[in-house]
This record gives sequence, structure tokens and C-alpha cells, in this order.
Amino acid sequence: MAIKKSELYSSLWKSCDELRGGMDASQYKDYILVLLFVKYVSDKYAGQRDSLIEIPTGGSFADMVALKGDKEIGEKINIIIAALAEANELKGVIDVADFNDPDKLGKGKDMVERLSNLISIFDNPNLNFASNRAEGDDILGDAYEFLMRQFSIQSGKSKGQFYTPAEVSRIMAKVLNLSEATSGDQTIYDPTCGSGSLLLKAHDEAKGAKGLDLALYGQEMDNATSALAKMNMILHDCPTAEIWQDNTLSTPYFKEQSGQLKRHDFIVANPPFSTKAWSNGFNPAEDEFGRFEYGVPPEKNGDYAFLLHMLASLKSTGKAAVILPHGVLFRGGAEGRIRQEIVSRGYIKGIIGLPANLFYGTGIPACIIVLDKEHAAARKGIFMVDASKGFVKDGNKHRLREQDIHKIVDTFTKLAETEQYARLVPLAEIAANDYNLNLPRYIDTSEAEDLQDIAAHLRGGIPQRDLDAMKSYWQVFPSIQNQLMATSQYPGYYDLKVAIADIKPTIFSHPEFIAFNDAAHATFRQWQSSAAQQLKAITPGITHPKTLNDTLAEQLLAAFEKTPLIQPYDVYQHLMDYWAQSMQDDVYLVAADGWQALSDGKPNLDLLPKDLIIARYFAAEAAQITELESTRDAAAQAREEFEEEHAGDDGLLVEAKTEKGKLSAKSVKDRLKVIAHDTTAKEEIAALKRWTQLADAETAASKQVKDAEKALDTLVMAQYRRISQLDVCDIVVDDKWLVAIETAIQSELDRVSQTLTGRVRQLAERYATPLPTLLDEVESLSTKVDAHLQQMGFTWN
Repeated sequence: MAIKKSELYSSLWKSCDELRGGMDASQYKDYILVLLFVKYVSDKYAGQRDSLIEIPTGGSFADMVALKGDKEIGEKINIIIAALAEANELKGVIDVADFNDPDKLGKGKDMVERLSNLISIFDNPNLNFASNRAEGDDILGDAYEFLMRQFSIQSGKSKGQFYTPAEVSRIMAKVLNLSEATSGDQTIYDPTCGSGSLLLKAHDEAKGAKGLDLALYGQEMDNATSALAKMNMILHDCPTAEIWQDNTLSTPYFKEQSGQLKRHDFIVANPPFSTKAWSNGFNPAEDEFGRFEYGVPPEKNGDYAFLLHMLASLKSTGKAAVILPHGVLFRGGAEGRIRQEIVSRGYIKGIIGLPANLFYGTGIPACIIVLDKEHAAARKGIFMVDASKGFVKDGNKHRLREQDIHKIVDTFTKLAETEQYARLVPLAEIAANDYNLNLPRYIDTSEAEDLQDIAAHLRGGIPQRDLDAMKSYWQVFPSIQNQLMATSQYPGYYDLKVAIADIKPTIFSHPEFIAFNDAAHATFRQWQSSAAQQLKAITPGITHPKTLNDTLAEQLLAAFEKTPLIQPYDVYQHLMDYWAQSMQDDVYLVAADGWQALSDGKPNLDLLPKDLIIARYFAAEAAQITELESTRDAAAQAREEFEEEHAGDDGLLVEAKTEKGKLSAKSVKDRLKVIAHDTTAKEEIAALKRWTQLADAETAASKQVKDAEKALDTLVMAQYRRISQLDVCDIVVDDKWLVAIETAIQSELDRVSQTLTGRVRQLAERYATPLPTLLDEVESLSTKVDAHLQQMGFTWN
């Protein structure tokens, strides 16, 4: 049986628990990722001749498994890793972590137990990469991304720089139009590649569309992080990628035969923000590669140094995307002069402003600058996107949602100007602003203030200005406005024609609102019908789950693009959320094992929960249990009410209570024996017997419920054994997946109605009582107070 992705993530993170205490996340990632690497290459290449990775004798994961419980396990793991590194020129890459370090892993038995447990977690039959690859089913790739994200979160501010959030990497790959790469000879370069996630996302984007395997080049200054990148390339089936460890600015490695910088077709980068030591090791004014012809960046801020290095490393037709802090858009001095040179030459195609607090190494806001040399000469403007408000909180960080990513990419690739979000800014306008590229200068994202109308407060009526602000609703529901509002005696104001309490029912019962709801449901039904066919066609070994979900999501987005008042990206997000929460686990299981009701002879409860079987086949039995539960609950309530009435301090049942102050069948029976012949205790005996009757009725009702539940369980288990794969398919698709998606999307329709009714009610209540009426009420109340005071003998002066 295939392992669920959520279980895989849980298992991998559990492995980290074995290491916590002796080191922080920035260190234990080296151990976990090395084991993941050894496990992956052993599963994939062991026993194969002429494979990309040689698994030598004594250098496999199986050799590690044999060490569990061994007193010298740490030293012997180091030997296994050294053998694998030696056979594949991976010295300094996979042998950076010392598995025999007592300070980090414990001494004696502690080390043996910790490492044995660690190996056992990876020694999982379901965790087998023999036929899996990141590009093929995303299991390994997604698991790696999960680990890197968790390591970055755990490492804290100072050590999270080795990982660029996958969401940002995806945006960069897509806005470069890597899916339209034309040749496998083209190259992708990252001068500050970290763990390689940006390079891999760019590679996947090109390969996913046309199957082009573009060459990858990366340079990283940190030794441990460059080793991470090399492992990452192999784990993602890119073993030929060239990763070099050194300082990109002082000692760029990738050069042409002439000695000049190698030029690339595509560049992606997330350089360290505003590094102060960027010029260490060389003199920028005498740079042999001519990278600073437009000016030398400030001595203690290297943002533009990396940008200029990228420009110099691009072919004349090249394109690049780089993450930099917002300061590069508006800082003056040397940076301002460099920015003017770059802008005036047309090298900047676009700028995408990102939310603050996205990155693990810093909380400051950043932007993506997209460079394009190919069309620089003809460029007349820069396309700017301010996406700073599209995110969701994730712990103490912000995270881009799927809808945020999609909206950014759609907007940028289509150059779709959108109010308060994106516009093409002419170079002449930028020049008039002294080449300041600060996004708020060109895109106003501020929300309109909800202004109070003094005149309306004085004399009543709803301002036309406020109703005009709701024009998107009145365009869809023109008659509803007329049914709710009448022109006031004062020009520019309206009076509510219905009672405030009747606003909601008036809107909900109106034919235009009903027609809107029906049309939206029809749109969903049309998508649902197509989605059901595609989902029911899932075939093991053929269906790629992530591709299937992407297809369904794009179809859902397109279906709602023309539906008024509903944001299609919000609808899209509901599907993506459900996919991430549970649906992807189901689809991966089906894609691996088929529509199986049983797994290893037991009900496949993850895919096909009992409640779905009951709802489809045993609704009558479930209804009967509900009735029995009602009878049981009524019996319990009757007993509890009787106890409440007679079990108080002076009650007839108080003497039957146990030491803990409770009544039980035994304590009541024992009390009856004691007072059985006491002629003065007739009332108490009657109360005890009545309690016994009520308790017996409750017990009998509870037994009926349990018996019915047991009988239903027997029926359900029998159904699991005889249900066909076709029936499993129908139930999971129709009753589980599509019902959940429909429920989620219904919330968007609810949002439309709630927003409309809520705003109309708010305006009506705001101006319902004008000032003269309030003054009259105050005067009336004051008169009443004076009268009461006089009756009490007080005189108010």
C-alpha cells in the first residue's frame, strides 16, 4: 500500500525528534538529509550497472540497517557514507555530518539507541524510492520541500537563509516563462543558489511543459549549504547540475574559454539582503568582468552588486528574476544612479512587490525584479504588481496561498492592468519621478475610508455616495436596490422602504438574487460533472495526481471567471485547500493502489470512511440508531431530573449516595436492603424504586443502542468485503470529494449575500435615528427624570 504524503511528512519530521536536544535545526538537517539521500540513491540505483550513482559494497542504506543496535554504529555509519562519497566524487558533500559525535548524538547507549531509531524511521517498506522520482510523482520533492521549510522555521532568523519559500520560487519560474524554453541546450543559473530550490523550480517549469532538460549551474559561498544543494540536485533527478562552492562576486566560477563570465539564458536568485561584506576579496572599481560599468554599489550594501552580476551573466536574449529588499527600488546615491542606468536601458521588464515577513532570514518586505535583455531596446514601460496584501498568516510568518501565486502569475504574464494591483508604468512617468520605483508611487492600494455623513446624521437618509460604492451589487441586482430604497426628500439621499429586520428576507426572496444563486450553482454543476469523469478515470501507474489536480483547479478557475460578485481565485483556493488537507492523500493512494475498499484485508478507512458506507447502504439502520439514541437520552434526562429533585441535602435519595456523592445501582440496592422493613421510610423506598425504574430504562435503552451499533458495524464490515471497485469509485468521488468541494464553494455564495445584507443593514442602522429625534428623546427622558426627582423631594436646578 502506498504511504500517504501526510504520513511521510510525519515520519520524516519524527526523525528530527530523535536529534533534538543535542543540536539546533540548522545542524540536524545535515543528518536527516544525508540519510534521506542515502536511502533514495540506495533504493533507486543499488544493483544497477552504469547508473548515474554507484552504490559500492558496504556503502548502501541496507548496510546501515544492519547496524541497528551495534555498539560502534556511529563510526560505522561514517564509513558507509565515506564509501558512497568516494565512489561518486561526493566528498565534502554527503560526509559533512559526523554520526559519531557524542556531543550532538549522545554517548554510549544513548548514541546507539538514537541512531538505531533514526535508521528505523527510514527503514519503512512504504518509503521506497525504487520506482519513484520527484518529477514523476512529487513524493520525494514535496517531502524535501517540507523538510526544508520546517528546518528554516526551526532554525530561526539567523540561519534560515538556505531556503527560498517554494511559493516564491514557483512565481519566479513562471514569470520568466520557462515553460516556453525552446531548446535543451539552454541554461539556468543561480549565482547564490543556497540549497538549490530556486534552480529546481525553474528546471521543473521548463521540463514540465515540453520535457526540456535544461542545464543547471549554481554557485554558493557557504560550504554546508552548497553540499545541501548538490544532494538536492541528485534527489530531484538532476545529477548533472554543476554546483560550485565559492564567493560569486569575488571569484565567479562559471566562465567562457575567453575568461569572461559565462552567459546564460535564464537566471534566478535570492541573494543575501543588503550584505555589507560584498566587496571582500576584490576591487569592484577594477573588476575584470566589467560588471560595474553602470556604477559601483555602496561599500556596505551589496544588493545592486548581485543585480549587476546577473545582468553581466545574461545572454543578449536572456531573462532573469531576482529577489531583493524593497530598498533597491528607491534608495538614492550610488544605487539611485545605477537604477537610472538600468531603467533607462530598458532592462527591467517588471517588479512584483511581495508581502512582508515571507522569508525566514528576515521580516522586511521584498520584491521580485524581472530582467529581460531581449526586448530591452523596445521597452516603453515597467509592469508593476503590488501583491503585498495577498497572504495568509502561518505561525509567526506570512505565506503566499495558491490563489496569491496564481493571481500574481496570471497578472504578470498577461500584463493585465488591475485597479489597486497592477499597471504598466511608462518610462517617462518613472523618469519624472527621478527613477524612483517605489510601488506606492504608481499603485494606490489603500482602502476607501468609510466616511460618516454629517447631513445624514442630522436629518436621516442613506447617502447616495455609499450606495454608489456598492455598484457592483446593483449591476447584478438592479431591482433589489429599488425594492429596498426610495429617494429621499433631500437630493442625494435615500430612505429605506422596508424594516431593518426585513432587509435580509427581502434580498433573499428577490427573483434576481434567486437567479444569481441558481446561475452560480449551475456553473459549479457543470464543472462538477466534468470533474467527476476525470476523477473516476484515475488509473494506477498512469494518473499523475498533481497534474490532475492542476487541471481540475484551472477548469474551476475558468468556470467562475465570468461569474459576477464571486472572486474566481477565492473559489480556486477552496479546491487547493481541500487538496492539501486531505484529498491529495486519497488521490495518491488511488493512483498507487486503485479503488480498493480493503487494505491488507482491513477496511481502507482513510479512503472510504465508515460514515460514507453507512450513508450509501444503511441509512435506515442509522436512522433507527438515531431514534434509539433519542430514547436513551430521554431516559437519561428523566433519571437526571429525578435525581436533581430528590438527591439534594434533604432529599429522599441522599442516603443512597456513594462516598463520592453519586448514585449507582448498587448503592440504591444496598440502601433498599437497609430500610426494607422500616415503616417510616415509605416515601424514601418509593423514591429509590422509582430511581431504579428510571435507571433500568436508561440501561435498557443504552443496550439497545449498543446492540444496534454492533449489528450495523457487522453489516458495514461485510459491505467492505463485497463492495466493488466501481462502487468505491462512485462513493469516494461523488459522496466524499465533490460534496466537500461543493460545501466549501457554497461559502463564497454565502459571502456575497452576507456582505450585501450586512452593508445595507449597517447603513440603515447608522442613519436610522437623526439628531433631532435623538434630541427629542433626550428632552423627553430628561422631563421624566425631573418628574421622578420631584416626587422624591429633590429639586433639579
